[in-house]
Amino acid sequence: MSIDKKIKEFLSFYLKKNLPDIRPGDTVRVHQKIRETYKGKKGKIEERERVQVFEGVVIARKHGKEPGATITVRRIISGVGVERIFPLHSPTIKKIEVVSRAKVRRAKLYYLRKLVGKKAKLKRKKEFESLVYEEKAEEKEEKAGEGRIEKKAEEKENSGEVKEEKAGGVSDAAQEAKQHEKGAEEDSVKENKEETEEGQEEKSKEEKNSVSEKEEKASN
Repeated sequence: MSIDKKIKEFLSFYLKKNLPDIRPGDTVRVHQKIRETYKGKKGKIEERERVQVFEGVVIARKHGKEPGATITVRRIISGVGVERIFPLHSPTIKKIEVVSRAKVRRAKLYYLRKLVGKKAKLKRKKEFESLVYEEKAEEKEEKAGEGRIEKKAEEKENSGEVKEEKAGGVSDAAQEAKQHEKGAEEDSVKENKEETEEGQEEKSKEEKNSVSEKEEKASN
């Protein structure tokens, strides 16, 4: 398997499914999770999460169906143009709503930056049903389940390595025990040989003494 395929398989875990067809000229409402820190009771720093909604016109979409796909959303707030870039597959994006769709002939609507008032407004398509993407509990469970499966596989691999190490340690201990038993048997065999040799020497000495005594008696 090539490196590109491995990278695609790894990134496919983080891709969102059932995203709406977002095009330049669409009026979009993006719900984004934001984490904030604040001082709680007794001066402790705590975290909280809230959802911020940003509605505007999509003036560009980049990177197609890649994991790094983004949309640029433009909105005018109190006479000031504000643009935000949202990564479509980011885990902070909770919900995306396509409110309306406009008649557009360009892929990038950067010309809207120079227009003001009615000129900056796009003609909407009358027959259009709003599209919604929302992160469902099923997707979260699937991702959590896949993460658990990966963790279990890693734990199994680690446990297998530990078992191999333990088995290796047990085999080494068994070999040491066998060597010790062999050494003890060899020592006992040597001791038995020495004892038998000593007994034979004593018997030969006793026989010699008895023979010499008999010879002395016969001479007398």
